Amino acid sequence: MANTIDQAFIKQFETEVHMAYQRMGSKLRNTIRSTNVSGSTARFQKIGAGAASTKTRNGDVTTMELAHTNVEVTMTDHYAAELIDKLDELKININERQAVAQSAAGALGRKTDELIIAAMDTGANSTQIADTSGALAKADLLTLFQTFGAADIPEDGQRYLAMSPAGFADLFNINEFASSDFVGPQNLPFAGGMTMKEFLGFKIFSTSAITAGKNIAYHSTAIGLGINSDVQTEINYVPEKAAHLATSMMSMGAVVIDDNGVYEVLDNN
Repeated sequence: MANTIDQAFIKQFETEVHMAYQRMGSKLRNTIRSTNVSGSTARFQKIGAGAASTKTRNGDVTTMELAHTNVEVTMTDHYAAELIDKLDELKININERQAVAQSAAGALGRKTDELIIAAMDTGANSTQIADTSGALAKADLLTLFQTFGAADIPEDGQRYLAMSPAGFADLFNINEFASSDFVGPQNLPFAGGMTMKEFLGFKIFSTSAITAGKNIAYHSTAIGLGINSDVQTEINYVPEKAAHLATSMMSMGAVVIDDNGVYEVLDNN
């Protein structure tokens, strides 16, 4: 068996993994702050709230003296590897190659979401919103809406509610969420598949990264994702296995920047 590897093929396969990761990998990555870093840690700045003031004629302007706090997170490395007995088949069989690429991308995408969810679990606000009737109902979502409003979290289209599949299913029982009389036919939970939907100013979606019973509401600026190395792929021949090892990898870390913008929403699923 030839163990030389066409570098052009490796680049093509890496591109396919990366594109699959962007297309169907992580559900949460594009909903939060992110930054590229060159070292082993990422630093995000938390800026405190300011207050406007008046001034007398010819008097000095009072500065807000905003509090600046640095929040750090350490990068961790993650891998999705697969032994391939017949590499030549991947070169000529597009469907097989895309299946392997999508498998790697899906694994890294789920890991990205797990990192983000774990950070939010750890750093969420101590205030929790819990269902009052055994399943999430309109009253519970209104409590969530009021909580965000009282905390002065911006209503700028960047409020999100990430839910377990079971929690998301509860919302189908809310008439105002599931009826076109309220949300219009284009925003029904069934229209276009189970994609992100908007309700009460929140973009709502489900993900298997969240276990049943605990959902998370957040503002995009409240969580940060540091990226030391985005998704990369390499292929190496392993003589003792008489096969090629395709390894896709990334190095990332997630952290809550401001717990004022992250709340757990509990249900009884």
